[in-house]
Amino acid sequence: MKAILLAAGRGTRISRMIEEIPKCVLPVDGVPLIRRTVMMLIKRNIQPIVCVGYCKNKIFEALEGLNVTYYYNPFYDVTNSIASFWFAREELTEDMLIMNGDVYIDDEILNLIIETKQECALMVDTGRTVEGDYFLKLINGFIKDYGKDLPLKERTCEYVGIGKVGRSFLDRFNNKLEALMNSQQHQLWWENILYSIAEEENIGTIDIKGLFWSEIDYFDDYERILAHTSRDVKSERLGCEM
Repeated sequence: MKAILLAAGRGTRISRMIEEIPKCVLPVDGVPLIRRTVMMLIKRNIQPIVCVGYCKNKIFEALEGLNVTYYYNPFYDVTNSIASFWFAREELTEDMLIMNGDVYIDDEILNLIIETKQECALMVDTGRTVEGDYFLKLINGFIKDYGKDLPLKERTCEYVGIGKVGRSFLDRFNNKLEALMNSQQHQLWWENILYSIAEEENIGTIDIKGLFWSEIDYFDDYERILAHTSRDVKSERLGCEM
């Protein structure tokens, strides 16, 4: 299995709150977030592939010493994640995890998406429908509509920022990727590949309601991660003292 981490973007919504660094290198317990994720993947013998663009040297530094394959999107400032993904398309040869590089997850969540038997699926949280960044409408667990501005009554869940595409699904995935890029749809997210396919066939989901995760869009998201990890550390210390 391989994992593509998309980390080329500038992160304009949080950039005014942090220095000129990619948000995926913000430290969590002293370790850059993306390094933490890559180490989790390597531990499971999953080959990490990282798409870089903005301040790429900062990501190289954050992942120094780890066995990572890189792809550079030189047009990161005028394209979106589908273009970064296109530069790494030669890696689409086996089961793939696809993750936004600024997502914090734990081992339990990662194991859930690795172990799913679904041919193709996005990870979602049905516990979040009011506040969030990107919402999906599901029918029987399959994606039927999507959008940042999806009306509240249409929302079933928030999208987590992680997907899995099985080897048997790669031809359909690749064909749609090429079709979108050939029609100059480089401003789309990589997830639009699956949303386009969902208009023709079922694309499943994996619900992680009740588990902690966060994608860093705003500084508040980062602070929530730090608060969560701080509680975990305190719990571990209390457990050792008992």
